[in-house]
Amino acid sequence: MSANRLLNQLESPFFIGCNYWASHAGTAMWSDWRPDIVESDLKKLASEGIEVLRVFPLWPDFQPIESTYREFGNLSSYRFGEEHFPDTDAGQAGVSEVMMQRFEAFAALSGKYGIKLIVGLITGWMSGRLFVPPALRGKSIISDADSIRWQVKFVSYFVTRMKSDAAIIAWDLGNECNSMGKVESREQAYVWTASLSGAIKRADASRPLISGMHCLFPNGNWTMQDQGELTDILTTHPYPYWTPYMDYEPMDTMRATLHATAESLFYAGIGGKPCFAEEMGTMGPMVCSDEIAVAFARTSMLAQWAHGLHGLQWWCANDQTKLKHAPYDEVACEGELGLLTEDGRVKPVLTEMAKLKQDIAAFPIKELPPRRSEAVCILNSDQDHWAVAYGSFMLSKQAGFDLTFRFEDQPLPDAELYLLPCVTGVRGMPKRRWEQLLQRVQEGASLYVSVDDGYMLQFSELTGLSVMNRQRRTEAAQVTLGSKEDQISVPSSFRWTFRCDRAKVLATEEDGNPALTRAAYGKGTVYFMSIPIELAMTQGKETCSKPDANPYWKIYSAISREAVGGRVLSKEDPLVGLTEHPVTDGQRVAILINHTPEAKSTRVQLADGWQLEDCWRGQAEDAGDHLIVRLAANDGAVILLTSA
Repeated sequence: MSANRLLNQLESPFFIGCNYWASHAGTAMWSDWRPDIVESDLKKLASEGIEVLRVFPLWPDFQPIESTYREFGNLSSYRFGEEHFPDTDAGQAGVSEVMMQRFEAFAALSGKYGIKLIVGLITGWMSGRLFVPPALRGKSIISDADSIRWQVKFVSYFVTRMKSDAAIIAWDLGNECNSMGKVESREQAYVWTASLSGAIKRADASRPLISGMHCLFPNGNWTMQDQGELTDILTTHPYPYWTPYMDYEPMDTMRATLHATAESLFYAGIGGKPCFAEEMGTMGPMVCSDEIAVAFARTSMLAQWAHGLHGLQWWCANDQTKLKHAPYDEVACEGELGLLTEDGRVKPVLTEMAKLKQDIAAFPIKELPPRRSEAVCILNSDQDHWAVAYGSFMLSKQAGFDLTFRFEDQPLPDAELYLLPCVTGVRGMPKRRWEQLLQRVQEGASLYVSVDDGYMLQFSELTGLSVMNRQRRTEAAQVTLGSKEDQISVPSSFRWTFRCDRAKVLATEEDGNPALTRAAYGKGTVYFMSIPIELAMTQGKETCSKPDANPYWKIYSAISREAVGGRVLSKEDPLVGLTEHPVTDGQRVAILINHTPEAKSTRVQLADGWQLEDCWRGQAEDAGDHLIVRLAANDGAVILLTSA
């Protein structure tokens, strides 16, 4: 019986894998096929705990079609060099029989060592280089009809031929295929995805189809929603090095260690399908040491597991410093990203991930129940979606509650608290969804709204405030929450001045102008923040790792104390992550994660009637109405709580 809820042929509750190119050749592994070296690679990876590889049949190797032309450049025929296609199924698909036999041999070797495969079918983009069959060079790879036709032929043939191989557990559209070429519209991106997805599923409906995409958004050409509709599993490639705002703080601190979790939940919430980090890593020794890479991987892996993600794949299997072909002789950062060095040394990060995978599997619970999530964060059209989403996620984690994501035009799940952060632009929220949201509040839910430069209908009725004036700010806003000790400086584009009609003021600017307010709305409550603290949290430097100097989280903490209930534990330290997982009515698993490179002893308040039953990782002491939990640097504690 499988223990993995994402890929059901894997045994570990949380799997670890990597992206594979052969150690001797990189992207040239199929043309320079050396099965003895490949077998040695696979044997080593399997022995070190790797369960699954993402592998790539390089497109021009496997479909090496060329064109011949007549007068005036008119197409004459497609061939393999000067040879006509053979009258076989492979030949009519333009597929190399030699390469297919090599892939079959590779799959057999993988099966020999118990490694499962995710096959990235259209490998036209890899490590900074475009790989395209000769006949299709110069065409718009994503939107040209002839290009799509040949891609459909390829995936149809490949999947049909390989679907009986037990080593293969999932198909993947390909590596970051949205980087293979520009599209002019969302419709073009949809047609390409639907064409490939339909062909793959017609050939094999028994395996999940993985997106393989990165850089998706709630709107634009390549969207989470379209990929979620057309594939079964979404993917992130969450490198702090490449992702906006994620390299503003060290790799072993909260911003980087929560990145993969936040981005994967962002995709899953809006895309409507499960998601996992299909590629992740540090980007090598110019970013951090082996010791820091271990700390980063351990903390990130614990966070992903605690938030209902079920595995990750590192980039990549092998270092590639000696190769003399592109992209390796052109892109320096691609050379030292492996889990194994070129002399076969296992890097400490692989050893650590394999150990943590075993630790998770050994916990005395068959599978971790879903975490308790109290809030829904709603993104709106005109904002910097990633900056706002990550800021909201980070603030909720520091304040001690959990959220899921939705886009403004999507149905709203039930929640205790709705967050509408950094409303941007004149469009506001679509009226139909806006009215549904207000109905939820009238029935008893809480709503928090912050604004960047945005517009809302029924503002005064909703907030109990009247806008008196508006202007661009000349400097950061200075906001006091409660006492002068809780003063925060927040970059902000606009200043509104308000008349307080019926709202209660919770925070003010220096001149007494309301900054955070609370007002009743029906049976519910509306919190209004006139400053975009979520953007400030993400776009600021060191705002995550230095919460005392940047106490934005206290805004979310003040709201959640009133709007969120039902937690067994409440924490004081913003740099300790906390999730709660109801097992039964009287039993919960709690996971606490230290997102800092220093050991901590942290106090967490225990709800009445609950007690510490067991501690499976870390150290915890029951002190009556609270627990003292001792956390190693960049590590966590897993505890079992029971009601008396």
